[in-house]
Amino acid sequence: MTMASKTGKVINLGLIGFGTIGTGVVKLLRENGELIERRAGAKLHLRKIADLDIEKSRNVFVEKDCLTTHAEEILQDPDIDIVIELIGGYEPARAFLNEAARQKKHIVTANKALLAAHGDEIFQIVAKEGVQIGFEASVGGTIPIVRTLREAMVGDRIKSIYGIVNGTANYILSKMTDEGRSFAEVLQEAQSLGFAEADPSFDIEGVDTSHKLAITLALAYGQRVQLKGLYTEGISQVSQQDVVFARELGYRIKLLAIAISRGEQVEARIHPTMIPLDDLLANVNGNFNAFHIIGEASGSVFLYGQGAGMMPTASAVISDIVDIAKEILKDPLKRSSGYFASNVHSRDLPLLPMADVFTNYYFRFTAVDRPGVLSKISGILAENNISIASVIQKGRKESGAVPVVMTTYKSCERDVQEALVRIDNLDVVLDRTIRIRIEDKKL
Repeated sequence: MTMASKTGKVINLGLIGFGTIGTGVVKLLRENGELIERRAGAKLHLRKIADLDIEKSRNVFVEKDCLTTHAEEILQDPDIDIVIELIGGYEPARAFLNEAARQKKHIVTANKALLAAHGDEIFQIVAKEGVQIGFEASVGGTIPIVRTLREAMVGDRIKSIYGIVNGTANYILSKMTDEGRSFAEVLQEAQSLGFAEADPSFDIEGVDTSHKLAITLALAYGQRVQLKGLYTEGISQVSQQDVVFARELGYRIKLLAIAISRGEQVEARIHPTMIPLDDLLANVNGNFNAFHIIGEASGSVFLYGQGAGMMPTASAVISDIVDIAKEILKDPLKRSSGYFASNVHSRDLPLLPMADVFTNYYFRFTAVDRPGVLSKISGILAENNISIASVIQKGRKESGAVPVVMTTYKSCERDVQEALVRIDNLDVVLDRTIRIRIEDKKL
């Protein structure tokens, strides 16, 4: 790429990872180069790209001498100012970022899994070396959740965060709801369209969402978050039958990341959730993402947009590069960790144990169609302090089994778990009870 600069100033970049997102970054730098230069105040010059496969066609022109299979050429190049890591995973990404910081290079990453698991270590090195790290693209793609929490709401106390942050899961649930199709069928379609990986377990089992929630919580509450403390449940057990009952009850099912401040603790959980049809999040469909944040001072803040994909994520990466470039231009010899030093957390965020959570529930029992069944089930619920809000009981089927659906008023998770063990052991209950939590202020 040409070094010509209208401003006379050049910031040199090194890109590690020339996959989907890396290709998007290169495209934006080429197609919007003049616009980015005006906004950054300097030419962003992509000096070197490292990837294991430099022969594959990416449909974007890059000079041959710009490509290398050795990331060390970027890490050891004294002229490179910013290193962009887009390879994903834990290693060697962690080693590359740590070495870049030790070489006094600023870093930008979209690596949510790495930051969720090892972010504190990386932030410590960043603070020690006096460089900066940008990670807007690690959560929510082009949605500016990182900037919102660290800048717009930095002086506020966060009361709650509700997020739809995995496009694959949201696409599947949206199609199941709107088109009446099965989970397996929609998952296969999502894979064929590139919305889901060949191994989709991180997306559909909530792991990807837990990584994003961990980063979001650390920003919102200023403390380390242990991934093992986040209750995580995926969508693979959501059936078309539950989608239909949800609609009948006035809900849509979404995979939600939930964080609620509870005094000295934070309630944090990821699971399929029924939410009212008139809720803003209920209308976030397809592969879109959204965050609904409530601050003590700011009130309700809603962020919506593309949460993944080549160009949305690349746009978020470029925004971090431009921010860091502006800081470099202020004083090229001054290295300051600024905001990022505050990400070095001295203690873990206290998380409310899932067993102590109070929320509303949807239960679907597969029961024998005979007198007294409903009273047996409701009796066990009552003995465990669970109050029923509504009941739907369908007519007899040829098999003799009928679905019995109940919703509850706010109940304790511990009580619910104990009650369902007892109910599932009844001889009149033929299958494991399906439980989906409900977030509905009217209940």
